[in-house]
Amino acid sequence: MTAETGKYPSEDLGTRSRFGVPDKVLRSASAKAVWKAELHKSSSPETRILILIITPPADTPIGEYKLSARHKDKENKLANLSVLFNPWIPDDWVFLPNEAERQEYVMNEQGIIYRGGGSFISPMSWDFGQFEKDMVKICMKLLDQNIKHWFNPADDVSARCNPIYVSRVVSAMINSADEGGVLMGNWGNDFSGGLAPTHWSGSYPILKKWYESYYRPVKYGQCWVFAGVMCSVMRLLGIPCRVVTNFQSAHDTNKNLTIDTYFDSKGVKMKQTSDSIWNFHVWVEGWMKRPDLAGDGKYDGWQVVDPTPQERSEGIFCCGPTSLMAILNGETDLKYDVPFVFAEVNADSVYWLEKSDGSKVKIFTETKTIGQNISTKSVGSNKRMDITDTYKHKEGTAKERNVFKYAIDKIENGTMLPRNIVGTTARVMSEALEMNNETRPNERTPSSLPQSQLLIRFEEVSKPENGKDVNLKLIVSSDSNIPRTFSINIIVQAMTYTGQPTGNIQTEVMEQKLLPGKDLTIPILVPFSTYHKYMIHRWTMSITTVITDLQNKENVYLASNRVVLTNPPISITVSGKSRVNQEMTAEVVFMNPVNETLRNCILTLSGCGLLIGEEKTELPNLLPNNRVRAKIVFVPHKIGERTLLVNFSCTAFGDIKTSCTVDIKP
Repeated sequence: MTAETGKYPSEDLGTRSRFGVPDKVLRSASAKAVWKAELHKSSSPETRILILIITPPADTPIGEYKLSARHKDKENKLANLSVLFNPWIPDDWVFLPNEAERQEYVMNEQGIIYRGGGSFISPMSWDFGQFEKDMVKICMKLLDQNIKHWFNPADDVSARCNPIYVSRVVSAMINSADEGGVLMGNWGNDFSGGLAPTHWSGSYPILKKWYESYYRPVKYGQCWVFAGVMCSVMRLLGIPCRVVTNFQSAHDTNKNLTIDTYFDSKGVKMKQTSDSIWNFHVWVEGWMKRPDLAGDGKYDGWQVVDPTPQERSEGIFCCGPTSLMAILNGETDLKYDVPFVFAEVNADSVYWLEKSDGSKVKIFTETKTIGQNISTKSVGSNKRMDITDTYKHKEGTAKERNVFKYAIDKIENGTMLPRNIVGTTARVMSEALEMNNETRPNERTPSSLPQSQLLIRFEEVSKPENGKDVNLKLIVSSDSNIPRTFSINIIVQAMTYTGQPTGNIQTEVMEQKLLPGKDLTIPILVPFSTYHKYMIHRWTMSITTVITDLQNKENVYLASNRVVLTNPPISITVSGKSRVNQEMTAEVVFMNPVNETLRNCILTLSGCGLLIGEEKTELPNLLPNNRVRAKIVFVPHKIGERTLLVNFSCTAFGDIKTSCTVDIKP
């Protein structure tokens, strides 16, 4: 028998195997990935019926194979086979010992992706759909479209025995920054020619659209969409995979493990550098061995692989696989991309104020902000699992700081970067981008600044919800025993979740007196009518205050807080017998909470095993304070627990999502 894959099958490359029963086949002495065949005990040679057990070895390249058999002088094609990685067998580099984890990270077609920021973490159901129709063909074609295959198809196909190589190829192919990729990224405001990233609720419609359009990139994606699609492909290929969200995620472009943020004298956040802090960033982790890093298995296990196109790695927009153990220990000299991922979870944040004369003043260095609440779905439940401690040691400990210094030393090849961990000129108390509402002592300098503290914090009066006015309080206090007069600037800006300002919503300037032993409380009201045009397809606004001591104008203080808006509620109920091939009805209800008519209202339902692709329904315009009630009939075609996903989009709110679980019986 002969099994072969690719256009240039070769025994020496492991892409062609000749074997027989009994195995007397003459083959190359350097043949790799030799298959074997055994007679099943129920075979009956006397009746000319042979039942064979055919086993590809663990180092077989994954892919689509042609299997043929020769008996004497006659050769027949037997079958087309698809070979995948196998996390159930110990010899495979993706072997995962725990059965519950295999069911979660390979077999589960539904999952949860976490978004939001700071104290607000929002779960979003995601449909991986890795076992939907034609997914094997789609994922195999994805491998064939990668740039390495174009240059050397024989070596590329041969290298597919290695999950390290394959995960790197998939990371590059999910985005379209290089030729042939699945998804085009878009972090702007114009999504014409495609769908906003917030529209998507699952991977299959994206992959299917890419495949059926002859590999034209699907528009548009952002980090959670890239990660969701990659997780689907990895699970289909047999690599255990989970989606991971890092809150307060750093994007460090110059590999110095420092993120610089600049504000002007009015508190407006400025676009000074390509470094940024994202509210959240989503990537995946794949489970595999890393014998390329160590022979003792030290770096085996979960590996970060990131398909969002941020920086080039070996000339291609991909990232990883990056060993979690290497990140935890600050081994920034190891491949692949450890410095970049280490910075995402553990860089330092430096805040600068640019004065009216153009000079820049470092006002605060924050060592604990980056990398918060790193989250993934729990095994066997919809609970959130915090895995921050797998990426870094506890913030504020000597171990964490020592690893940080070790990582810098590795990057600089033995030369420590000159770093000033404390401020050098003015003092500040900042909530450090909505980490929490606890106050932090100001940094002091040995200059002529007064010894009294100035503490600044923001408090929410009510939970910020899109469609309603945003109410906060700015509270200023001091241990000074004399009255102090301040000039206070408050600026509200619309932000992308990647930390970039997209518009100035409102500005307030005032003079206020702070009395000894008293708090100065300033209400901040951001009306919906003022902010909503800036916030379509946005969740985040930044509220920054710059406070100047009018008795000593060299004393300037800054605090910044990010507000993440929740969407107005939408409900779904399902009725029917919950059986395969029997009609069920989904009823969706949404109340318009704003004093304007909602137009272009579209309801989209999806869910693998429940619907084929996406079911879209156009709804009539929705008047202020009116309710829409829509009923959609669907017929489940797969058994088991299935997730029905709902997306409601309109002119004012972008995309509002909800979901429910349905247990489909045979």
